[in-house]
Amino acid sequence: MFEIIDFHTHPFLTDGQNICNHKAVIPMTTASSKEYLQGLAIHKICGSVVSTDCYTEPGDMWKKIQRNNASAYALQERYGDFYIPGIHVHPLFVKESCEEIEKAAKAGVRLIGELVPYLDGWKEYDDPAFLEILDVAEAYHMVVSFHSSDEDKMDNMVKSHPDLTFVAAHPGEYSAFMRHLERMKHSENYHLDLSGTGLFRHGLLKRAVDTFGAERIVFGSDFPICNPAMFIGGVMLETLITDRDKEKIFSLNAKRILQGGI
Repeated sequence: MFEIIDFHTHPFLTDGQNICNHKAVIPMTTASSKEYLQGLAIHKICGSVVSTDCYTEPGDMWKKIQRNNASAYALQERYGDFYIPGIHVHPLFVKESCEEIEKAAKAGVRLIGELVPYLDGWKEYDDPAFLEILDVAEAYHMVVSFHSSDEDKMDNMVKSHPDLTFVAAHPGEYSAFMRHLERMKHSENYHLDLSGTGLFRHGLLKRAVDTFGAERIVFGSDFPICNPAMFIGGVMLETLITDRDKEKIFSLNAKRILQGGI
C-alpha cells in the first residue's frame, strides 16, 4: 500500500468554510472529514482554508485573508501532523502579506496556497505587487500552490522567479494541460498537482510521466469539492505507469518539495 499525501485540500474549521457542494447530504465535520480521508489511506493533507465570501472594501478583503490563515493554524493544532497548512497572501496588501510569510516561516510553515485569486478579489499573477510578495516567498524558501488561470500570466510569474517552487493546481483539458507541459519544459521549478479536471482523461498521466518523469507530479484531490477516492483510483489503478512512479506521485515528491528541494 502506498503512503498518500494529498497536496491539495481545503479543510474547514466551521461549517461556513466547508465548500463541498453536497454537504447537505454528507455529515461533515473537521473530525469526520479526517476520519474519512484516513479511511482512504491518506496519511497527510496540505492546503489552504478558503471561503466564498466576496468583499469590495479592501479592509474587508484583508480581514478575510487573516481569518482564513488563522483557521489554517487552528486546524493544524486540531489535526496535528495530519495537516500541513497553506497560507494566503494578496497583492493589494504587500506589507501585510510579507509579514504573513515571515510569521509562517517562523512557525515552520512553508506552503502558500492553494491561492484562488478569483475568490479574494484579484487575478493577475504577474501583478508587480504580487511579484514583490513572491520575492519574499523566495527568500524564505516557500512553496507556492496556485489555481491555474490565465496562461500568459502564469508564464510570466514562473519565469520571474526561477528559484521559487511552484505547484500548479489542475491539469485541465487538453490545451491547458499541454501549456502545463510547456511550462515544465522551460522551468524546472514548476510542478503539477492532479486535482480537479484532467486526470480522468485517458492517457494524461502517462503523457506527463513520459514527458518529464514522475518527479514533478504531485497527488491532489481538491477535497471537499472533489471526491478523493476518484483521484486515488486514477493513480493507483493506472496500469500505464510503474509502481515507483505511483510512489513518487502519491508522497515522495510532496515530501521532497516541502522539505526544500525543487
